[in-house]
Parts: sequence; C-alpha cells; structure tokens
Amino acid sequence: MEKRVIFHELITLDEAVEALLRRAKPLEAEEVPLEEAYGRVLAEDVYSPVDVPPFDRSTVDGYAVLSADVVEASELTPISLRLKGRIEAGDFPNFEISRGEAAEVATGAPVPRGADSVVMVEYTSEKNGVVTIYRSAYPGENIMPAGSDFSAGELLLRRCTRLTQREIGVLAAAGLRKVKVHRRPKVAIISTGNELEEPGAPLRPGKLYDVNTFSIAAAVAEAGGIPLIRGRVPDDPSAYRKALEAALAEADLVLISGGTSAGMADLTYKALGELGRILFHGIKVRPGKPTVAADVGGKLVVGLPGYPSSALMIFHAVVRPALLAMQCLKPEPPVVYKARLSIRTEGAKGRRSLYPVVLIDTGKGLAAYPLNAESGAISVLARADGYVVIPEDVEYLDEGEEVEVRLFERYRPASLYFIGSNDILLDRILAQFDVKAVYVGSMGGILAIKRGEADLAGTHMLDAETGEYNIPVIKKLGVKDAVLVRGFAREQGLVVAKGNPKGIRGFEDLLRRDVVMINRPKGTGTRALLDIQLGKIAQAKGVSLEELVRSIRGYTYEVRTHTAVAAAVAQGRADVGLAIRYAAELYGLDFIPVGWEVYDLLIRKEALGRARPLVDALKAVEELPPGYRKLPDTGEIAAEF
Repeated sequence: MEKRVIFHELITLDEAVEALLRRAKPLEAEEVPLEEAYGRVLAEDVYSPVDVPPFDRSTVDGYAVLSADVVEASELTPISLRLKGRIEAGDFPNFEISRGEAAEVATGAPVPRGADSVVMVEYTSEKNGVVTIYRSAYPGENIMPAGSDFSAGELLLRRCTRLTQREIGVLAAAGLRKVKVHRRPKVAIISTGNELEEPGAPLRPGKLYDVNTFSIAAAVAEAGGIPLIRGRVPDDPSAYRKALEAALAEADLVLISGGTSAGMADLTYKALGELGRILFHGIKVRPGKPTVAADVGGKLVVGLPGYPSSALMIFHAVVRPALLAMQCLKPEPPVVYKARLSIRTEGAKGRRSLYPVVLIDTGKGLAAYPLNAESGAISVLARADGYVVIPEDVEYLDEGEEVEVRLFERYRPASLYFIGSNDILLDRILAQFDVKAVYVGSMGGILAIKRGEADLAGTHMLDAETGEYNIPVIKKLGVKDAVLVRGFAREQGLVVAKGNPKGIRGFEDLLRRDVVMINRPKGTGTRALLDIQLGKIAQAKGVSLEELVRSIRGYTYEVRTHTAVAAAVAQGRADVGLAIRYAAELYGLDFIPVGWEVYDLLIRKEALGRARPLVDALKAVEELPPGYRKLPDTGEIAAEF
C-alpha cells in the first residue's frame, strides 16, 4: 500500500509568492493593431513621432486676431477689423494676418500666421466683410499651440504600462497604428478527480459539478491571461501525466486543481516530482495548505486545492502575482477598509488565515461579518466583499476588534442589509431591491438587529414556553428600537423517501436504531422546533434532552438549508429530516406535516422607511411556492420593541 505524504516543511504565504515571482519573467513582445491593444501591456517605451497638436489650433469658434489690435476693445469701445478669410477644421490657411485684420476660425481649425489669439464668436459681429470685436484678448487666448499636448520625441508611455482607453487615445493621437506589447500568457487549466461532472450533464450519485475549471478560467482572463481549458482528468497516473505533458507543450503556465493534498489518490505532487523540480508543497495558510508548485523545463506548474473557494483564494494570493509578472505588471495592493469584527473569529493555529467577510455599513462605521469559511463553499466568495487576515501567531480575533478588510473589488454600500434565516419566497422579494444578504439563521439575525448591524432580519423562532413564534424570543433577547413585520406561514414537516419505506410517523421514530436523520444547525428556527418536540419526548421518558439526542443517529449531522435536508434524504444519506414542504416537493419526496410556522421580518426602526418598498412588495405577493400561505396581517407591524 502506498504511503500518504506528510507536509513536513510548510512555507509562509509570502515565501510561496516569492518562489513563483523569481521564475515569472515577462513574455516576449508581439505587435498588435490599436483596436486589439486594450488591456495589453507595453513591451517598450513609446515616444511620439509628431507634435500634438501638429499646428496652432483654435479651441473655440471665433476670429483669429492680433491681440495688440483689440487691447482697447469693449462693449462701449468696439474695434473693427477687416475679414481676411475663413478657415474650417481640416483646412490649412494660405494667408497670414496683419495689423487691422481678422480671420474666422472654427473649433479645431489652424490659426493663421500672424494671429496670436482668438476672440469667441459670442463677442463679435460681422457685416460686409468687417468684424466688430466687443472685448479684448490676451496673447495665446483660445489657442492650443503646436506641441503643447506633447511634442515630437517626447516619452509618451513607459514599458510595462497596461493600456486602457486613455493610453490608447494617446497612441492614436500620436498617429501610431500598431504597438508592441508583451504576449499574453497561455494558461492551461486541468481539473482532477473521478468525482467531477461536466456542468449541464445530469448529476450522478457521488458526483460533483466541475467548478474550478470555469472559475479559474475566469480568474485567468481577468488577470490578462489566455485560459486554455483542458478538461477533467481522472485519478489515473498515466492519464494524469499525459494530460500534464500535453498542457506543458502548449502553455506558459499550468494550473491543476485537486490532487495536491496528502491523500493516496492525490497525484499532482507525484507527477510534478517526476517531471520537474518541486518548489514547495504546503503553505502555512488557511484555506490552501496543500498547494504545490514546480518548475518543469522552465515553466511553472501550480497545483491548487480542489475545494473551489480554496482554489480561488490561492489563485489570487499566490498565482495571480506571477501571472501579472509574466506580463510585466505588478499587482496593485488591495484596497483596505477598517471595520469592527461582528463576532469572534478563530485563527488557524500556526497558519495564516484568510477569512472572507461581508462589510455592513451600520451608520456608525463599518462592521465586518465573517462568513462560513469552509473550503468547499464557493458561495462564500460570491457573497464576500473581502477578507480579513488572521496572522499565524493569533489564536482568534474577538468581537468588536478593529480589523483591516482587504477588498476583492470596490466596496459599494447597499441600501439595506439583511441578516437572518434564508427563505425561498423572501429571496425573490430581496432580488427586486438593493439588499445585501447574509444567511446565518434566525437567532443570528435577531442578534444582528440587536447589535445594530442589520437593517432587517428573517426569523421563525418558536418559544418553548408560550408556543408562539418570534415575539417572545425577541423580547427575551432584549432587542430595542425595532419592529416585527408579519411575514407568512410555512408548513414544516418530516421529509422522508418516496413511499416512506421506513414507515416513519412522527418524532418518536427518530429514536429507532434503523432510522438515520439529518439536522439543521443551532440557532435556526427549524432546529429550535425540533429540539422543543424532542424535549417533550425526553420529559415523558424522564431523561434530559442531551441524554435523549445521544441515542438519535444523525442528530449531530447538520446542513445549512431546507433543500440540503431534502437532498440528503433523496440521496439515501438520511432517512428523515425536518424541513419545509417546498423542499420535499422540490426533490419528489413524501412529507409528514408537523404544523405551520410563522416567518417574520424584524426591522430596525431607523431602517423602516428604507424597508417600506420591500414590505409593500411582500404584501403584494400573490404567487406562493408550495407549502406557503399569507397571513391576514402579512406586511403589517405585529409588535414593537
């Protein structure tokens, strides 16, 4: 049996970046026409072959004059000059101006010899070949002299400049039709693993859609490279090596996702060790510890982690600087915002941690709300504004601590911030407005309102003592300056396989040894409902809830959404779970009703005006998903705190 590889010598993130930069040299130059130059990087300094403008040109419609002739001109003492001629843009005058003469000139037209200023047409009148001037002009007024923009021989643009619309305009003004730029790096992208399926194909049991091929290809293109998608390679050594050799033959850089950790099926480090020289294997960072890089025949090959969010984070942190260097560019430092951390966030114990966060404008400063940073959660990066770095020697960052948030892109505040329980119907409503949403469960949403971080929160928390939804729990938590707007009802129940093969009837059946359940996380309304029901059973049996749940198979197996519960049952990973009817119908499963719950919106009073259009949209909803119904007071204020 093959032994697993153990990471003995991890390097720091900075060392990993430097290892690639030392070998990432600008690629050779190629000449491209101006219309294809956008986004490319100059391979040489560019000097102007001409003066711009190439002649003295008028910046207004008016009359070219000698300023000495009109020095006394005014509304009370106008000066009359003889009209010598007219010059349109594109013409070139074959005459000159002498004392007592003027020439009509259009905007952009050459100024005739002898004239040293142009009087705007608004301050003139013309009749029978005589121009009357009603204001004075100083030398050079309304004239752009030849070479005043830039002159022949002047350095226009330096090498290693990325060409945007501004630089391309300068090149066109200098009359350059083609320009020498560095060749764009060709980047071959390979995804590995027997579990990968092509997006668009039916998802077979045990398979996952290939995310990395497409997300990394987009990241490569965004960084100026040319992505070469080379498909998926199974966990087979010969197929793996063949794909790698083919990629090296056509690309300047090869990126492989998956196959980088210490598992026996992970082949990247083995193949790279045979073909070239390993630069490093393992980085003191989370996510992305198993990243590997090698020099194969002078070309860089980087093995990225298989988890999509880990792969993208490492691409941006480690690979992107090298890809830019191959184009003679340096990465711009990320924009950094200071914010207060909303909740305590754990470090990575000896590794640098890159923790995605959402920025929330509380009106009193920015709050950084950490997102679930599980390596496989690609949706985290889609929702995050940036990330917080937790150093290697820091165990945790505490709630309220000031942190620096490195932005992925430019931060744009939202009109409303939603934190709380996710719901399919509410999602459709939120999509109509400028709302930034973070889904953390009902309890997390209520506490976010209490801390002043959220404008509104979705909640469906059942109070065990009163049997009432939301209001008692909100009162117990001491929320102030908020209102509860009545939402809608959702039918909760036990989701089981089609035909209910295990004959499950109620919560008592969760105690059976032949039944495996799937659960929701603590802090969600569904988990609260389940624990209340199980608490009743525990009381009847004379045991504690903690003792009872130890006998329930799958109780500690938690998933984030109602549909994830249904998916686990549909795939046979669980026999039963508590979820809404909509999730069961989505997966074609049977549903055992438990009751209707109330899903409400908790809104800070300060935000009620901004949230009013959203509340009105909630009241106006007519088409409801299965297992939903409106309440008599949907959209009305049910309580104030």
